[in-house]
Amino acid sequence: MLTNERTESGVENTKKEPLKRRRNNYRTKRSVNTEKQTNKKKENLKIIPLGGLEEIGKNITVFEYGNDIVLVDCGLEFPEDDMLGVDLVIPDITYLERNKEKIKGLVITHGHEDHIGAIPYILKQINIPIYATKLTVALIRNKLEEHGLQRSTKMYVVEQGQTINFGNMKVEFIRSNHSIPDSVMLAIHTPVGVVLHTGDFKIDYTPIDDKVMDLGRIAELGNSGILALLSDSTNSERKGFTMSESSVGEVFDKLFLNNSKRIVVATFASNVHRVQQIVNSSVKYGRKIAVCGRSMMNMIDAARQLGYIDVPSNIFIDIDSIKNYRDDQLVIITTGSQGEAMSALTRMANGEHKKVTITPNDMVIISATPIPGNEKLVSKVIDELMKIGATVIYSSLEDVHVSGHACREEQKLILTLAKPKYFIPVHGEYRQLIAHAETAKKVGIETKNIFIMSNGKTLELNENEAKITTSVPNGKVLVDGLGIGDVGNIVLRDRQHLSQDGLIIIVMTMDNQTGEIVSGPDVVSRGFVYVRESDNLMEEVKKVIRDEVRKCEQNHIRDWATIKSNVKDTLRDYIFDRTKRNPMILPIIMEV
Repeated sequence: MLTNERTESGVENTKKEPLKRRRNNYRTKRSVNTEKQTNKKKENLKIIPLGGLEEIGKNITVFEYGNDIVLVDCGLEFPEDDMLGVDLVIPDITYLERNKEKIKGLVITHGHEDHIGAIPYILKQINIPIYATKLTVALIRNKLEEHGLQRSTKMYVVEQGQTINFGNMKVEFIRSNHSIPDSVMLAIHTPVGVVLHTGDFKIDYTPIDDKVMDLGRIAELGNSGILALLSDSTNSERKGFTMSESSVGEVFDKLFLNNSKRIVVATFASNVHRVQQIVNSSVKYGRKIAVCGRSMMNMIDAARQLGYIDVPSNIFIDIDSIKNYRDDQLVIITTGSQGEAMSALTRMANGEHKKVTITPNDMVIISATPIPGNEKLVSKVIDELMKIGATVIYSSLEDVHVSGHACREEQKLILTLAKPKYFIPVHGEYRQLIAHAETAKKVGIETKNIFIMSNGKTLELNENEAKITTSVPNGKVLVDGLGIGDVGNIVLRDRQHLSQDGLIIIVMTMDNQTGEIVSGPDVVSRGFVYVRESDNLMEEVKKVIRDEVRKCEQNHIRDWATIKSNVKDTLRDYIFDRTKRNPMILPIIMEV
């Protein structure tokens, strides 16, 4: 853990000190402290988002002043439907590789995948120290062990309220609330002013761990003068307030009361507070808990070791022991709340799980709402569970889930407390950024001081002005198996083509002197038509190929590339006329 002395990385760790009040904030004129500065012109602070804007996930932001860079978060994004075969999407860090000597550290707001998931991939290119709170460090360490990077990476546990010195910039960790413990906001102190980065947040006045957001510190910074605010926009289209996490516990108690069924609860593995409430209800009603899903097991083990889940020592049992208990004595906590194909809940619904068989005497609680794009997957799982006869409880029926993101009224509160001169909505799709900007206008932020950014754009700002200047390389790097970045648009286009129209391979042997066909042509079809049921079509295809080769021979064409191209073009036109399909055609010519 960091101390007040200089750490081995050479980065000074200082305790939080109250900022001196300024006579006037940034809305009116420069502060007394600023006026006392020498005549030397300050550089601009650069804010460069490399991910997280106009998208959900892949959050990473660069803060650059002079020769110092501090990175905030380093997350992944899950592939879209048209990214066939892709496992993960990570940000393009070309700009960071070009400026790696400037990078002082990576600071993390919380331990969700869209904020830490890309760290192992980035560390393989740039070795930088990581600063995060206790649970977040534990989750990152697990990832680094999987990639064999734990020994080469310096990681520092930072407590909420501490400030870390990164040269020209200091980063203060402010206690926040989200759907995972140990979440923080970041106050980035720079020579031109303070920038507040909220990370993902909600305002929960009754959190499960009783650690309420440090609104007082945010107000103190706001009264002293905040230059810019970057704020979570995920729920910016939703009116009102996000319900407290503790409200879910009341619903669990109601569902557990006088229930003779076995209870299966599916939720996000990272939602430690949700797991705590499941544990509370299980203890209250005398049920043992078994856990399904590797990510869920890892998270619960880490949270228990660090003291984030308070449980009796005998409450958890091995999944193999569930046959020794009656249904009304059991709770099973599982992954799969998003209907993921290989998740534990999906395999249970399909009757494919090796340990758990769903029966009509099961109550399945899906304690999550579908992430946009997952609605059909979740609906299918619910349907399959109901076909078995299980009782299924989900968010449309009971309030078994609350969001971890702030709605409009909470966003207004942060804006009002922070009183920033400039406002940059982050972490959301374009419509969500726009909605957050409209909310900011309602609480008095001038339109000219609101910046709707996009990934790669550079915002340069100081006490007097802010403007978008240049762009840096940015984009999506696709991870497919062990390959990082080797799947691009061309490969994806071919995969889409294959998935839609199939493939035809033409194999033939030709005499390199005469251009005549010596053997073949043989036609192999995959995903186009079943050959045995389309013998006539395949024979016609062979005839078209022979005719085209004969034309090439008559025209004295001996170049194999030209022959391949002519065969492909002629065959494509013929197949489209016959079938209105456009399969990928691969001619293979061997010469003798």
